[in-house]
Amino acid sequence: MSIDAKLVKKLREETDAPMMECKKALVESDGDFDRAKDILREKGQAQAAKRADRSTSEGIALTAISDDGTKVAGLVVECETDFVARNEDFKKLVSDLVGGLMASADASPGETVEVAADTIVNGKSLGDHITDAVAKIRENIRLATAVVARASDGNKLSIYNHTNTGKAASFIEYAGDGADAAFHVAIQVVAFPPNFLTREEVPQDVIAKEIEIEKQRAVNDGKPVDIAEKIALGRVNKEYYQTKVLLDQPLYSNAKMKVGDYAKEAGITVRAYRHLAVGASRADD
Repeated sequence: MSIDAKLVKKLREETDAPMMECKKALVESDGDFDRAKDILREKGQAQAAKRADRSTSEGIALTAISDDGTKVAGLVVECETDFVARNEDFKKLVSDLVGGLMASADASPGETVEVAADTIVNGKSLGDHITDAVAKIRENIRLATAVVARASDGNKLSIYNHTNTGKAASFIEYAGDGADAAFHVAIQVVAFPPNFLTREEVPQDVIAKEIEIEKQRAVNDGKPVDIAEKIALGRVNKEYYQTKVLLDQPLYSNAKMKVGDYAKEAGITVRAYRHLAVGASRADD
């Protein structure tokens, strides 16, 4: 049957599907526009299912912050190739979803909420946005992380998006007036992703295991057991904490200063942090 080109164009505008796919859907639906949209959605879901097992090692991590600095939305959307990650359509998809997430989802003060794929954003669920993107871009795309955070009363948030790669982002919650210092701490979280905010958060069994590993390492180097124990404690204090604990890390811009000392001098207290990165988390695992 003959299909009106204007109808094909309209379907293309409403679905973002390729022109030929739109025409085929209209032919299959005998010109029924709504049914054609359903057909495209069904095909998109089928394509998403076929591609679901493909590795997604590329993508974008992105955060956005409210004007008053008290609310943040963050996403990690992964894809198969760097070519797609740098594609303007893919970038727009992630940017639009972050903005929509900011408007649609919320968290209680002092809380970070993991947002489910069925959450409605910009008129349809996050999952449907991803499915439609797979149909359009023809590559496996997945929602790895979706979060919304709100600062505790009296605190603020600061974000950082890695502009060079686009594959990492962060936000921190802080008390005090040092917005510039907070921004640099957010950069620190991306530059050297920590596991804990403070030493007190590190579980004792983790510390005990690290001490035992370092003790055995010293013994293997020929040190007496009593000396090996002291060496192990020193190494954990110097190496483990300075690598894994944010406030104990050397500042990325001045290795002679700890992040905690920098924050204190700047008049801020870091309350919490979140690191978002491609390949680092999975929303559906």
